[in-house]
Parts: sequence; C-alpha cells; structure tokens
Amino acid sequence: MRIGMVGIGGVGGYFGGKLAKAFENSSEHEIIFIARGEHLKAIKKNGLQLFTTEGNYIARPKIATDNTDDAGIFDLAFFCIKSYSLESSAREFSACINENTVVIPLLNGVNSAERIRFVLPQANVLGGSVYIISHIEKPGVINQEGGACRLTLGTDDSESAKKYSYILDVLLQAKINAVLTDKISEVLWTKYLLMCPIGSLTSATGKTYGGIWEDLVLRKKARNMMLEVVAVAKAHHVKLTEEAVDKAMEMVAGFGYNSKTSMQLDRENGRQTEIDALTAYLCKAGKESGIPTPLHDEIYGQLK
Repeated sequence: MRIGMVGIGGVGGYFGGKLAKAFENSSEHEIIFIARGEHLKAIKKNGLQLFTTEGNYIARPKIATDNTDDAGIFDLAFFCIKSYSLESSAREFSACINENTVVIPLLNGVNSAERIRFVLPQANVLGGSVYIISHIEKPGVINQEGGACRLTLGTDDSESAKKYSYILDVLLQAKINAVLTDKISEVLWTKYLLMCPIGSLTSATGKTYGGIWEDLVLRKKARNMMLEVVAVAKAHHVKLTEEAVDKAMEMVAGFGYNSKTSMQLDRENGRQTEIDALTAYLCKAGKESGIPTPLHDEIYGQLK
C-alpha cells in the first residue's frame, strides 16, 4: 500500500515517522512524505529525526517530495496540515488521488471530511482525529512532548466502518495507538468541545490554561462556552453529555499552568490562525441552526 503523509509537521511527522520507521525495509508498504522548503531538504539529507516520549529515532520514507509526479498515486492519504490550507493542498495533490484512494484528514475542527469531499469528490473520505502535543523543532526534526498520541479514524455507521479495518491493521503494525470507530462525528465534536472554547478564550485573553483555570470568572466562561458547543452539536445530531463537559474542564485543569493553545501561539507569533475552523465555524453553525452562541460571537468579534 502506498501511504502519503501530506504535511510533515507535529502530527504528520509523528505518525508518518512511525509508519516510515516500521516499513522502512518493507516491500508491501511505501511511505511518502509531502513536505516543503528547508524541512524537505533536511529530510532528504538526514531522514526525519524524531524525539518522542517513547524514544528517539530517525525515520526514512520511501519518497520525500513536494512534487505530485514524484509522489504518484496514493492508496491512502493522511492530510496533516493547518485547516486553512486544506482546500489548496487537496487541489494541489489531487493528481495523487483517484477513486480507489482513501483520504483521512487529521485537522482541527469538525467539518474537514465534508470540505475535502467537495474538493476531491473521487476519493473515499473518512473522518479522523488525533490527540498529540508535537511540533517541528527545526528543519528535519520533530519533537513530541506529550498527549495521548492517539489516532482515531472511521465513519458514522458500523457497516461502512468495518470496510476500513485493513487500515487499522497497518497502523497497529506500526505500533500507532489507533482506533477504528463507527461514531467519528462524536469523536470529532468531543475534541472540538475542548479546542474551540479554550483556543478561542486563550487567544482573546492572552491567558494560559492555568490562567484560565485559576480565574473563576474565566473558568465559568469556558464552561458556558462548552455548553454552547453542546447545543450546536445537538442540532447536528451529535449528543454530547454534561459528563463530556466535565471531562473537558478536567483536561483544562490538567495542562501545565504555562501551557498555551496552538491557536494562541499562532496569534502571538503573528501567524495565520485556525479561527475559521474553530470560533467562526461555531458561530456560523449556531446561526444556521437557530442556536444562540453569544459568548463565541463576542470572542469572534475580538479575534477576527
């Protein structure tokens, strides 16, 4: 199987690195890295160096390129990029995708599969979600410092999900903490329940996870923002419980005091943020569903 990792950042580098290491000498599976610039040059020269909580190693893909002709047709493609680059990357590498290709976006937000189906109607698109704390340390180097390192893929019905068990088998062979689900929308919205309110709130206030938690006013606001997400999810036929909110708040408390969200870091460093996939999406989805989202609306007004 030819497996393309489109984007070799924190997510694509970690999971792609595990695949490349596991199948480096395999005649059955080829791992192709899609990267750019100095990062690509370093990978071609020295391989991808990974520093992880499980150990350090060098992964060497079969092919590392930024060119569709070199990449060829993928049997399986993981899109591991920022949400705002999804459509442009999908169009750029559409020549690598045919009617037999399975595409799994591993992005923040809840509508990535829907967006990619619009650009790549020929592909078989699954939903995907990851929990990991990882980033590019410098060109050719990935540093994974935390997170469950779990990759969940699947659909919303048991019969179609079963068809993709062969993908799960390949991931497990590479010792990836992977799960195949028939409730992928619930998985995506559960992650979004944490990421959207806290990413939005930390970005708007400049407070860290610990700063949000110790400020009782902001802690209450975070929880009420999560309840807005629950209401919008319900309108999309996804049931999130009060227990899910409690667990999300426990996660906020569990992060290091000085930890910052990726959206907050992007904003502080003058980089493009994922506001459209997070805050803006919730406001838009709420409006379309007739669900009030006043707290997200307020913060979106501050951030946009």
